[in-house]
Amino acid sequence: MSSTLLFPLHDRRAPLVGIARLAAQGESIREGHDVEYFTLPAKSLLNRCVSKRKLPFTWTINPYRGCEFGCRYCYARYTHEFMEMRDGLEFEQKIYVKQHAADVLRHELRKVKKNESIALGTATDPYQPAERRYEVTRGILEEFSRHKGFELGIVTKSNLVLRDIDLLCVIACSNTLSIHITITTLNTDLARILEPRAPRPDLRMDAVRTLSKAGFDVGLSCSPVLPGITDSPADLEALVRESAAAGARHIFANALFLKPCSMAVFLPFIEQHFPHLVGNYRQRYRDHSFLPPSYTRRISQLMAQLRVKYGIGRGDPRGTSVGKWPVENCDEQLALF
Repeated sequence: MSSTLLFPLHDRRAPLVGIARLAAQGESIREGHDVEYFTLPAKSLLNRCVSKRKLPFTWTINPYRGCEFGCRYCYARYTHEFMEMRDGLEFEQKIYVKQHAADVLRHELRKVKKNESIALGTATDPYQPAERRYEVTRGILEEFSRHKGFELGIVTKSNLVLRDIDLLCVIACSNTLSIHITITTLNTDLARILEPRAPRPDLRMDAVRTLSKAGFDVGLSCSPVLPGITDSPADLEALVRESAAAGARHIFANALFLKPCSMAVFLPFIEQHFPHLVGNYRQRYRDHSFLPPSYTRRISQLMAQLRVKYGIGRGDPRGTSVGKWPVENCDEQLALF
């Protein structure tokens, strides 16, 4: 199947440019349960974060465009719009596999200066199902294993990260490495509808336990926190308690924010599974993508108290007591692409 068929005829009257042109020229390499995979030439892999606010990383790497996990709240759906794909569901249905990523990275690492950190997996999960077949992330880690002196953080919802524990050991010996496992709820049934194709939360927690026992600086992201669904003090305390028992070194939680393309997917989900919350969500996000500062402060204060209670000393791997990965309630998450 030619991927040019993905675009309606009226969209092809004007010539596509940039990433949209590259995406249109990608070759279909596999199909499966409503997901298609396409090649995407990678002219650059390192993306510099440009922000007026201080972020804990300078560069980001995303081995794929799109993410098959299909998390209903995913903020990154907008990134497919750069390829002239306006349907938010295409983000999880059409996955672009970056070609020759490790080779490109080898040349680009020269741009990274001392004390500039790199985040792997900020807009799309580096260990989504495509990685089992295409191993783009593993190739990137193989390249990092040949270097020293870098600061690398990995963000994922998948226990597939354990496949690469051999490379992670090599990287950690000569670089600063932190690993962030995202778990939004311990309720397996809830996780199945929120994150339909992500590994179960217990498997992710087992990955935290394994990585911690192996000596890695591993922690949890409980983000996003969903009002009325995952934000009860009891639920957040359960996450922190289980994280501490698994050996997590750091943990943070940030509130849900919704850009228009994400809202178009998330609200129908709420209507189907949490109809009693529809009015609440429409009101909260009618004129803003973010929840008010009072809500985010409450979550931050609660997480700080829970970290103290369960002996997790840090909100982020750099040793601060306030979660800064990513910055709370700000647009920088949209710059992680």
